[in-house]
Amino acid sequence: MLALRLGRGAHPVVLLRRLLVAAASAGAGFLLLCTLGWAIDHPAGSVVRLLWCLIPLAATVQFAVAVARTDPGTRPRTGLSAVGLGPARLTVLAALSTGVACALGSAVALLVFLHLRGDLSGMPFDGEAADLLAADRPLPLAAVLTLLAVVPVLATTATGLVLRPRARRTDAADAAPEPAATSEPGAAPAPVPAPAGLPWGVALMAAGLAVETYASREAGGSALPLPGHFDGSPAGVLAGWSLTAIGLALAGPGITHLCGRLLQALRPGAVRLLAGRTLMAEARRIGRPLGVMCAVLSGTFAAASLYGPGDERPFGPLTGLGAALVIGCTAATLLTAALESRQARAATTEALRRLGTPATLLRTAAAVRTTMLLATFAPLTWAVAALAAIPLTA
Repeated sequence: MLALRLGRGAHPVVLLRRLLVAAASAGAGFLLLCTLGWAIDHPAGSVVRLLWCLIPLAATVQFAVAVARTDPGTRPRTGLSAVGLGPARLTVLAALSTGVACALGSAVALLVFLHLRGDLSGMPFDGEAADLLAADRPLPLAAVLTLLAVVPVLATTATGLVLRPRARRTDAADAAPEPAATSEPGAAPAPVPAPAGLPWGVALMAAGLAVETYASREAGGSALPLPGHFDGSPAGVLAGWSLTAIGLALAGPGITHLCGRLLQALRPGAVRLLAGRTLMAEARRIGRPLGVMCAVLSGTFAAASLYGPGDERPFGPLTGLGAALVIGCTAATLLTAALESRQARAATTEALRRLGTPATLLRTAAAVRTTMLLATFAPLTWAVAALAAIPLTA
């Protein structure tokens, strides 16, 4: 009940983010239900199509957790512990709020699914997908409820694990740009430690590209068809791309930290020094969403390179919905992480303004950070996409 009261009194922007989480949950739930409807008539390939739903499902859960992290209603504040709302209770509230939003989306997905099957009448497009969704056969109630509960349960559990009190203390330590002072008055501040995932990420990227190249040479590889009639995807190639995507996600914080170091090289001025230190401090927070976005875009470019502009694309509506859900949730997660970083450094920015720092300097530093990230991740995305497309087009 308290989670619902906090939701009613939230800022319109916060409500908009929760509605986006509900929309993403509705999309993921609808894909799962469509897979169930197809599996009723085609039980042989149902497991393969259900596995394809894991990608948009993971993107949806990641976006839900990112929105929960930026929710101002569940942050620890002075005086809340006195009324029994300590960090643990606030974590529970954040998890429940995420679960409520995802449950709303699952309910919308069920209504749309039943409407397209023809079970609900009186609205436009009634029964338009009756043949695809096996409208002539009854739905197993237990399977429907299980699939609809997947997104809320996973999102609630992930939010509780990420926002537990120990994780909040870790995020606060990562968000600090640097220690304010050291033991000696004239000593230099301690550098921000670099994330440890860069070597593992590079190794996984190399392994993924190698697996993809090896698997593409096997003419008789097992097919892993997409839900939209895309029947020529060898399972080994997709496994290689998955390894590459995980490697990019692991390497993202290390690459962001390295960008901050490069900005401070060769006698940096105030702008480059501020931009570099900020990137190093926020490497863990924005690096992983950047890596995931890089992986998604590289996979999209590699898939688009298989067909020319005039070729007929064998992508169906479910494939398009899944791709739109993955790209949209990944982009929204990146924007939410950027908002979280801005909120984390709000106190530092206010202190700099009180010291007389010009606003133009802060804006210039932000532009330098953005340009540096684009100049680093854009070529990396293109290179990974080109390397991934070579064995597919050979």
